[in-house]
Amino acid sequence: MMRQGGTVYLVGAGPGAADLMTLKGRALIEQADCVVYDALVSPVMLSWAKPGCEQVYVGKRAGNHALPQEQINKLLVECGRKYACTVRLKGGDPYVFGRGAEEAAALYAAGVAFEVVPGISSAIAGPAHAGIPVTHRSHCTQFTVFTGHEDATKTESTLDIAGIAAAKGTKVMLMGMSRLRSTLEQLMAAGQGGEVPAAAIQWAATARRRRVIATVATLADAVEQAGLGAPAVVVIGDVVACAPELDWYSRLPLAGKRIVVTRTREQAGELSSALSMLGADVTELPAIRIVPPTDRKDFAAAVVDSPHYDWLIFSSPNGVRKFFEAFFAVYEDIRELGGARIAAVGAGTAAELKKYGLMVDVMPKKAVAEELIAEFDRKADEFGGVANVTMLWVHSEKGRDVVYKELMKRQAIVDECIAYNTVPETEDPTGAKARLQEEGADLITFTSSSTVKNFMAMGIELPQGCKIASIGPITTATLKEYGLTPDIVSENHTIPGLVEAITTGFAS
Repeated sequence: MMRQGGTVYLVGAGPGAADLMTLKGRALIEQADCVVYDALVSPVMLSWAKPGCEQVYVGKRAGNHALPQEQINKLLVECGRKYACTVRLKGGDPYVFGRGAEEAAALYAAGVAFEVVPGISSAIAGPAHAGIPVTHRSHCTQFTVFTGHEDATKTESTLDIAGIAAAKGTKVMLMGMSRLRSTLEQLMAAGQGGEVPAAAIQWAATARRRRVIATVATLADAVEQAGLGAPAVVVIGDVVACAPELDWYSRLPLAGKRIVVTRTREQAGELSSALSMLGADVTELPAIRIVPPTDRKDFAAAVVDSPHYDWLIFSSPNGVRKFFEAFFAVYEDIRELGGARIAAVGAGTAAELKKYGLMVDVMPKKAVAEELIAEFDRKADEFGGVANVTMLWVHSEKGRDVVYKELMKRQAIVDECIAYNTVPETEDPTGAKARLQEEGADLITFTSSSTVKNFMAMGIELPQGCKIASIGPITTATLKEYGLTPDIVSENHTIPGLVEAITTGFAS
């Protein structure tokens, strides 16, 4: 059969958390011209798409369908013919109760090329995240997966209730919360023991996870009492008894804490990843965006002239990145930078310089401009002072002028290299603002004065009981200008220092 157009990739998005997506799945999203996605796909995954990528929501939740399946099939065919790379992003695995096979068949019939990229099914990952292994040598050597939600157009159920009830080992039900009580009653009527341990896990394999453990006979009541709903995985079997011992997630220091990260979209990953690894439910709500400086000509000229300076002074990791992006557009070799000594305001900036093979000569213990000047004064004898020394100060357009003024007072010859500007972030592709307003948060993090100013400009009311974390004294001072006193302040003004302070703050 002749194939038409590009390729449609049926990609399993995994059980919920973005970091459980496969490497191939992420790579395809990053190169996709169009992403067609379901309701349970993590919004973070959509942020991986390139600018200009068309994003089409076709989700189904609680009987509310954005598009009927037949129209989804038709849409995929149209996208496959229109775009070189279309990603059909489906929760879990495309072929595990995901109707992926129907979509693949429709693409085949239409002559559109397709590939299937498997994903981790919530049938396995959900229980594992809650401390429940679906198999265990001491308990069972097999497991059964079934759906509690069949095709509404069927005249009669094809679910083998008697067979499921009689099956040995673990039983896992997906998409069955709306019929949980009746399904459990049918299973018990067919011979399933009511005393067997059972669990329901909502938002399985994500930091939003909630879990109820009971027995087959009492699970429906326990779920209603706890207020659990879809999406959820139900597990029946002796392996449920392993949960108290094997529930690794609940023992993480930030388990279930809802934390908002306000850094730029490009920078948020480092902080978000560190918090997520400690169990936090992270919402990325960037308050600022990095853009080129107003005067690009002056910036370019300063970079070209940089090899002629005695000192290069960098105020931030952003400045380092933007400077060297421009530097390597002109020069091919880092050695063309010459013999300039290097100063950095803080360990984070020094770490960014190290990526380019550059070590710093002057760096204060505290990442503030005043401390950098004090460090220059302390090392004056070592370097012969700064009088009549040429210095290029690389910083942001809205940066404080402490470095410039203080070095000029000491008779240094200082030129400015304005490498970037920070502006308010106006886009919210993941719906983070709405989630914060609807669900609240336990903590909001601020990593610079600009994140504070632009977050406050959004006009978002701080959730009741929400704490505030600041990376350092300058950010804290800006918070106080708005009448806010941070609950957590990092002593080490770096991202790792902030993470450590947050962990300690919640532990106390």
